[in-house]
Amino acid sequence: MIALLCTALLSLTLASSVYSDTNSTASAPVYAAETELGDQNRVFASRGSNITLQCRLHRQHGTSFGRMGMRIKWTKLSADESLEEDVLVSMGFHKKSYGSFLGRVRLLEADDDDASLLINDVSLDDMGKFRCEVIDGMEDVIHEVTLEVQGVVFPYSPRLGRYNLNFHDAEQACLDQDSVVASFDQLYEAWRSGLDWCNAGWLNDGSVQYPITNPRRACGGVNSGAGLRSYGQRDKSKSRYDVFCFTSAINGRFYWLVQPDKLTFNEAAQACQDDGAEIAKVGQMYAAWKLNGYDRCDSGWLADGSVRYPISRPRRNCSPTEAAVRFVGFPDKKQKLFGVYCFKGQQ
Repeated sequence: MIALLCTALLSLTLASSVYSDTNSTASAPVYAAETELGDQNRVFASRGSNITLQCRLHRQHGTSFGRMGMRIKWTKLSADESLEEDVLVSMGFHKKSYGSFLGRVRLLEADDDDASLLINDVSLDDMGKFRCEVIDGMEDVIHEVTLEVQGVVFPYSPRLGRYNLNFHDAEQACLDQDSVVASFDQLYEAWRSGLDWCNAGWLNDGSVQYPITNPRRACGGVNSGAGLRSYGQRDKSKSRYDVFCFTSAINGRFYWLVQPDKLTFNEAAQACQDDGAEIAKVGQMYAAWKLNGYDRCDSGWLADGSVRYPISRPRRNCSPTEAAVRFVGFPDKKQKLFGVYCFKGQQ
């Protein structure tokens, strides 16, 4: 299986490890097991790219009513597959796209048997399972394909501290940091790449899980084995946990803004604005760090009021043992102790 995701974890202190957190705990899970992903038809893309989802009608009787008599419907399934979102419907000359796909999708139409879907400018929200339904006379086909976007998973908790997000808050928290709530498959790949995090977080199917590579008493027990620990489905309004977010390649420039003096949070945000940019988000730092190899040993403000710094080359006094995004904390925004990371999107 192609490992899409390289993962990074937030540390609780400057000296803590990016791949483990021995000070935070999660109660005993419903189960603890190493899980294999099922075989699925998958297509891999990067954010902002164009991609084709294949769907062909394999005729058994050698007859065809031509494209005029063919009905094609593409839908996107929700994370728990309980709902379908219309993407595109085609009947003869009549074609219509819907919602966020409006103006971004079209049929390939290479020949009468081809119902493949072209998606332009792939976004994080496009990730998931798509269903193609084709009816052509006596012939019909239902085909499913999963669109994956290359990126990075990171755990997130707000200024209020751990276990303060219901599912809807978690969705907004990830969105605010240029990311979306991660899927089970994405967290699984992150765990395979070494992610070890002892705080339980929401996934996009409404389940709550956490990845353990180093079993220990404080994180479900030493005998429970490595794997994804699951609390199962939780009440999306009442239950409160952290969240695992997923972000991908950034369309713009992430950078450290050189300033003569340290800044308060408000001064930092204004400095980025004066430079024609905006104060960077947590997801943008993770994407720049993991996907572009960004490395800077300076603590800087980010848009959520946190202070972090990205290290791709471990070294003394920065991140001695591991490549990591280091988490300093959520300091008083009036403190003039830090610089700032900015993000300038492409015009």
